[in-house]
Amino acid sequence: MSAGSLHRGQPVLRAGHALEGARAAAILVHGRGGSAEDMIGLAEALPYASFAYLAPSAAGRTWYPQRFLAPLAANEPWLSSALGVIAGLLEECRLAHVPADRVVIGGFSQGACLTLEFAARYPRRYGAILGLSGGLIGPPDLPRSDRGDLAGTPILLGCSDIDPHIPLASVRSSAAALRGLGADVTEKIYPGMGHVICDDELDWARARMHQLAVVATQ
Repeated sequence: MSAGSLHRGQPVLRAGHALEGARAAAILVHGRGGSAEDMIGLAEALPYASFAYLAPSAAGRTWYPQRFLAPLAANEPWLSSALGVIAGLLEECRLAHVPADRVVIGGFSQGACLTLEFAARYPRRYGAILGLSGGLIGPPDLPRSDRGDLAGTPILLGCSDIDPHIPLASVRSSAAALRGLGADVTEKIYPGMGHVICDDELDWARARMHQLAVVATQ
């Protein structure tokens, strides 16, 4: 089975405005063991009538099999296939005349790791990037060779200081790496929080999405 086909053909749930004619879009990526239904529910918490919401599904409910800190080769070819899913949805947005700078890409947990990794590997100006309990993928001591410019893309890295899945050091190093690519990174560390999405993170997302909704109508 080729890398590209692993997640190909899985359903994409949609909510909000139809992509054709939408002013902006949000791609919402679920975590390990989660589902597109979990993430499309965020459309109710981030309600903008001009947005199209797209929530892809991973085969077997997981984007890649090992921890995000495992050697990259241990998560291939699933990782490349998962990154291809986001790339495909961005292309679908472009064809519908919604450019990347009006697309928010957000994920939770494994989906956050995938979202941040996509931004680092394919840097350009995005509407916003939401890394909700996640970090860049690969061993902590792996030198990164990302090149390009995120051109001031607003990026949220939100996580608990005691998250059982995401070491705080990974959040810190991911923030530094993304700043090095020209992103406007907001780092929010929540003392004692569980492995969840909190209201403060949603408030940050709403503010960025409101800006996009306003700009898109001008």
